[in-house]
Amino acid sequence: MPSVSAHVAATLAQHVDQVFGVMGNGNAHFLDALEREGAVPYTAMRHEAGAVVAADAYHRASGRLAAATATYGAGFTNTLTALAEAVQAHIPLVLVVGDEPTSGPRPWDVDQIALASAVGARTYTVGRADAAATTVIAVEHALTYRVPTVLAIPYDVATRDAGPVPPAPSPALPAPLEPAGPFALGSVADAAAALATAERPFLLAGRGAWLAGAGDALGALAAATGAVTASTALGRGVFPDSRYDLGVTGGFGAEGAMGLVGSADVAVVFGASLNQFTMRFGQLFSPGTRVIQVDVAPAATHPHVGAYVRGDARVVAEAMLAQLAALGASPSGWRESLDVAALRERPRGDGLAPDGRLDPRTAAARIAELLPEDRVVVSDGGHVIGWAHMYWPVASPDRMLMVGTAYQSIGLGFPSVAGAALAHPSSTIVLTTGDGGGLMALADLESAVRVAGGRGLCVVWNDAAYGAEVNLYGLKGLAQGPMRIPEADFAGLGRAFGAEGVVVRTPEDLDALAEWAARPAAQRPFLVLDLRISGAVIAPYQEEIIRVNS
Repeated sequence: MPSVSAHVAATLAQHVDQVFGVMGNGNAHFLDALEREGAVPYTAMRHEAGAVVAADAYHRASGRLAAATATYGAGFTNTLTALAEAVQAHIPLVLVVGDEPTSGPRPWDVDQIALASAVGARTYTVGRADAAATTVIAVEHALTYRVPTVLAIPYDVATRDAGPVPPAPSPALPAPLEPAGPFALGSVADAAAALATAERPFLLAGRGAWLAGAGDALGALAAATGAVTASTALGRGVFPDSRYDLGVTGGFGAEGAMGLVGSADVAVVFGASLNQFTMRFGQLFSPGTRVIQVDVAPAATHPHVGAYVRGDARVVAEAMLAQLAALGASPSGWRESLDVAALRERPRGDGLAPDGRLDPRTAAARIAELLPEDRVVVSDGGHVIGWAHMYWPVASPDRMLMVGTAYQSIGLGFPSVAGAALAHPSSTIVLTTGDGGGLMALADLESAVRVAGGRGLCVVWNDAAYGAEVNLYGLKGLAQGPMRIPEADFAGLGRAFGAEGVVVRTPEDLDALAEWAARPAAQRPFLVLDLRISGAVIAPYQEEIIRVNS
C-alpha cells in the first residue's frame, strides 16, 4: 500500500513541475516515491540552502510554484537563510522536510516549527490519515499568501501505510483585488484625471505589476498619456515599449534618467513598495511631484505618496484607461520631446583603474555587448549587484533574478543558476557574483555547471575583498583585515568542476567570451570568467549608501 511519503509525493506532483533537494534520512522515502512516480523531475543540489535557492529562482523565472526538500535536523537548519530570503521576497514555495518522530525529539532534533516560524514560514505536519489533504493545504497557503510553507513528515510516520492516494481538491486562490466602493472608485478617477492633465507624466512599475500581468495595460496607459516609464530593479522590462523607458530607478539608474524623473509633475507607481533603494533614499521625486501609488498593500508604503489606490495593478491600469477614454484625454507629448537613449547612457570606465586592475565599468559594458540577447541574469548579493543591473538589460522581470537582496544575503548565486536554467531551457543563464559570495556558495558551483552546461556562464567580480564592507566601513576607518579575502582562482575552481575558466585582467581578455558565445551551446562547457577588478571603483548605488550613512 502507498505510504504517507507516497501520498505527499503524489499530491505535490499535481501542483509543481520541478523539485530541488538534498537527500537524507528524513526525506529519503519521499524522494523514493517521487522518483518511482516519475511525474516530476528531481534535481539534486549540493547544499540544502542551495535546494531552496534553486526552487526560489525557478519560481522567479517561471512563475510556477516552487518545491524543495531536505532532511531533518542539520539538513533543515541549513535551509534557514534561503528560507528567510524566500519569505522576505514573497516566494510561493513548499519545502518538504523530515521531522522528529511523533514520540518526541531525539538528541539531534530541534524545534523546526519554531525555527521556521522565526523566519516567517508556517509549518504543516502530515499524519497517516491526512497526508494528501495537508499537502494541498500547504500548497494553497503558499500560493494564496505568496510565502514559503514547510511541509513536515515525522520520521516514524514516513513509511506508514496510508491506503490509496485520495483525490484532493485543487487550491482555491483569491481573485485579483478590485477597487470597490465610492471612495476607491473615486480614487481611480482622480488618478486618471491627474494623468490626463499632466504635462510631464511618469509611470513606475515594480514586480507586483509583473505578477499581476499588467504589462500590456501599463504600455497602453503610457501611450495614452505620453508618459515616460521606468521600473524597479525587480520589475525591469515590464513596459512593452522600451523607446521611452528610463530603465531602473534608484541607485542602479543612470544619472540623466534619474534627473528627468525628478522633473515629472505626476508620477503613478504600480506594484512597487518604494523601498529606500528605489526611492534613492527619498530623493527620487522632487517636492512638486504628485505621487500616486497603486498596490495591494493595506496602505501607502512611502511618506511621499500623496494618493493611494488599493487594487491589482492590471485591474487599476485598465480602469484608468477607461477613465481617460471617457475624459477624451490626449497624450502629453512629453516623451517624444526627449532623447531617452542619451539619458540612459552610462560611463564605460577607463579600461584599467589607477591601481592597474580591471575597471568594472569597462568590463560590464564590454560584457553587455558580447552576451547573447536571449539571456537570464541571476544576481548574487554584495557590492557587485550594481554592475549587472546598470549595464545588462533584460527583456522582462522573469529574466533578472536578485536572489538574496530581500534578506541582504550573499552566497546564493551558484544554486540560483540551476533553477533559472530549468525555468528557461533555451536561454543563456548569466550569473553575476562576487568573490565573497562565490566562495560562500561554492558547493553548488558543481550544480550550476551540471544543470546549465553550455548555456551557463558566471562572471565573478574578484576584488579580493568583501567590497560592500570595504566601501562602507573601511572608508570610515575600521580595520580592513576582516574585510579582505586572499585572491581566489575561480577560473581554476571552475575547471575543477568541468567548466571553462578564464582569468580576465584586461578588456582584451574578454575576447574569450566572444569566442564562447559564437559556439553552439551543445558544443561548449559552462564558462567561468574570473574578473580581477579594482576595488577602488565604487558602484553609484553604493556611493548613495555611503552618503546616507556618512
